[in-house]
Amino acid sequence: MAASTPAPADAGAVRLTMLDPAALDAAFLRSWRLLADAASEPNVFHAPEFLVPAIAHCDALRRAQIAALHVDGQLCGLMPIAREKHYGRWPVPHSQNWRHPNCFLGTPLVRPGHESAFWQAILADLDRAPGAGLFLHLYGIATDGPVFAALEQVCARQKRACAIALAEERAMLATTLDGQTYYEQVVRKKKRKELARLRNRLTELGKVETVQGCDTEGLNAWLDEFLALEQSGWKGRNGSALADMAETLALFREAARAAHQAGRLHLIAMRLDGQAIAMLVNFLSPPGGFSFKTAFAEEYARFSPGVLLQIDNLDILKDYGLAWMDSCAAEGHPMIDSLWAERRHVARVSVALKGYGRPALFGLFRQGERFMDRRRAAAGGDPKPSHSVENDDD
Repeated sequence: MAASTPAPADAGAVRLTMLDPAALDAAFLRSWRLLADAASEPNVFHAPEFLVPAIAHCDALRRAQIAALHVDGQLCGLMPIAREKHYGRWPVPHSQNWRHPNCFLGTPLVRPGHESAFWQAILADLDRAPGAGLFLHLYGIATDGPVFAALEQVCARQKRACAIALAEERAMLATTLDGQTYYEQVVRKKKRKELARLRNRLTELGKVETVQGCDTEGLNAWLDEFLALEQSGWKGRNGSALADMAETLALFREAARAAHQAGRLHLIAMRLDGQAIAMLVNFLSPPGGFSFKTAFAEEYARFSPGVLLQIDNLDILKDYGLAWMDSCAAEGHPMIDSLWAERRHVARVSVALKGYGRPALFGLFRQGERFMDRRRAAAGGDPKPSHSVENDDD
């Protein structure tokens, strides 16, 4: 596997290369940014301003590589990939799209029209590599877009098993309505009256205002305020706040600064007499956006400031010219599901590799996986595998 950025592919050539993330040059990073803008399915978590610091700070074992597809000298597909020794608790070697705990979508970046070529190249490369393991596991791939559709078509043509190990749906905002009209259509009248009452009670305590964005000079202070607010709540108590770990803190700061510089960071806060009582961080990748993290002051929880802030943010699509916003939330999330009516479908998908007896072994592996699912269901537990793909914010 290559350890540095290759020269562009020759005209007419189709080439997949595995790259060392630490050795990418400026020209490749520029091509990567153009690919992120042009991708048939936007994914901010695989854009360079997010993925580069994620690998730098969250890949302690240095397992991640960048699978890059060039067609006619142009970067047309990209996905972080790593070899894994275990699948959950099972000692089953396999390849997987590399991820970290704050990556909420695993769909690769692919130029429109090159989806099939991308999967053909990836699978052919892994088929040839005995060290690639038994199968390719894709974590958190959207199943309602052209990238997954192309994967299914390629697997069908190649008579290659492609199994959905876990399917989920999560809240999504996708509307042409203005925020107020959408709110009135989605949220029942009784609930709207209750939320209006909470807002009125909150205003009795002081001046309440919802403020969007900040300038470059104020960015660090805004991020510090958010980190402190998040850490003051339940995440801080259980050690899962961004500021609780040096690697997630560094990732958040670097990704937020890069996105802010590129005009792709959306910040919004609800303040009571100037004090932040709810804050929300979104990353934008037109025509879509991704709700990354939210935090609220627990001493004001009885007023539902996080819900009120989301209501104030319902015009984000209109304000930023977006078609949709991915909540990145858990399936069935009680708060955001009640405000955003649309749904996005994501899944964990396992794709059999060929050669070295792997198809037969993959069949046995899937039998074992289905047996364990049935066993969990019979025991009254969750029939789904234990690893889901979502943001854990309230």
